[in-house]
Amino acid sequence: MSSIPHGGQLVNLLASSEEARELTREAETLKKLTLGLRDYSDVEMLGIGAFSPLTGFMKRDDYESSRSHMRLMNGLPWGIPITLSVDKGEVSEGERVALHAPDGSLAAVFDAEEIFAYDKKQEAREVFKTEEEAHPGVAALYAQKELLAGGSLKLVTPPRHGSFPGYRLTPTQTRAAFDERGWKTIVGFQTRNPVHRAHEYLLKCALEIVDGLLLHPLVGETKSDDIPADTRMKCYEVLLADYFPSERVLLSVMPAAMRYGGPREAILHCIIRKNYGCTHFIVGRDHAGVGNYYGTYEAQEIFNNFSAEDIGITLLKFEHSFWCNRCEGMASTKSCPHGPEDRVSLSGTKVREMLANGQRPPREFSRPEVADVLIEATRRVVSDQ
Repeated sequence: MSSIPHGGQLVNLLASSEEARELTREAETLKKLTLGLRDYSDVEMLGIGAFSPLTGFMKRDDYESSRSHMRLMNGLPWGIPITLSVDKGEVSEGERVALHAPDGSLAAVFDAEEIFAYDKKQEAREVFKTEEEAHPGVAALYAQKELLAGGSLKLVTPPRHGSFPGYRLTPTQTRAAFDERGWKTIVGFQTRNPVHRAHEYLLKCALEIVDGLLLHPLVGETKSDDIPADTRMKCYEVLLADYFPSERVLLSVMPAAMRYGGPREAILHCIIRKNYGCTHFIVGRDHAGVGNYYGTYEAQEIFNNFSAEDIGITLLKFEHSFWCNRCEGMASTKSCPHGPEDRVSLSGTKVREMLANGQRPPREFSRPEVADVLIEATRRVVSDQ
């Protein structure tokens, strides 16, 4: 049986066919607000219930409570505020507006129930633990408009994506897939990077104790130097084809934008996977981190602020894993007594250099099939420059 959604009920903001027709006609008379990629991702996540129990962009009380106390006003844990920024005079309090996708198509109708000011630097400090614009999450926050608009929305048109159509499952659909497969316990894994041997080790350890795995890569907006989603998806496909039992893994994409919020984003990612039906969630080393802004295991330690009943999903907290030449296999600091000189550990910079030169990282670091996908993608990038 899948997990109970956050707040007890899975939100569905998708308009029925009749509602959609009526709202589409009404939208022609409404003020038009065109969304950026991040806001559009948030509208999709709200609409399909991935952000349950939210029924729209946060109003002031939930915004301030989640920002400063990591909880909604009703007491439910929440890691990062979900907000819509607007310019002064762009939207009036009490006004209904049409939200359009970046391509200009109608996405949703939004009731701006509250317009309020906010302190960007305070949000940066409390959510991202830094005011430095070098942090990509902070940079995105500083680029927002000067006011926030909170209120409910109705998703008029399900997002139309040209990429990964077979993998875009909503929380309702993943839950149905789990039930169809007879999975009672499901572990979710968040990734914005290709899965290397250390990740594979964590996933297989988790599969020893649950019925199934939801491999759930984030495919919303990421940093420009992150590996593109289409390349990552090819890596997942070749890895699953050769190294995992197909009947125990479901690959599906998660359309949220990456915020690089480290510990606070780990909370959000955990809640999202709970809404998708996962009963367990892997929180690894430096989850959703960037640079040196967060401690190695801070994303795990932040959950000490909540009880198991608060979170409502079992956390699997793994330490740093690696290949040990003396153990002749994957291990972690919990299971391996040997020193760094026996461990295969490569920096991201070193791996990128090897890929750019057409060199496979050692098998102990990356499966050769995955490395081949990355080498080919790197060659294409270099040839296009």
